[in-house]
Amino acid sequence: MKKKNDLNLQDAMKEMIREYRLGPQLNENRVRTLWHELMGKTISTYTSNIQVRKNVLYLTILSAPLRHELSFAKEKILTLLNDELGEDFIKEVVIR
Repeated sequence: MKKKNDLNLQDAMKEMIREYRLGPQLNENRVRTLWHELMGKTISTYTSNIQVRKNVLYLTILSAPLRHELSFAKEKILTLLNDELGEDFIKEVVIR
């Protein structure tokens, strides 16, 4: 017998994330994980720091040529990450 307040697990988890305002923190962790998956091993080894603050992705790249090359691909990085997240979470990419 189904009651009025029965939720499936997915809806209950979404409600909990919304109620406790955990969405931004979960997305920040997902961005870090996605960076390593999407960019591959080579780029990940030259990435020393990944931070998300106020929907801006800050990347610290150790190799100057790679940093220069990635600076041309900011829009593509932005699109890739937002597509994987399923929402427009990242508004800007800053490469340092």
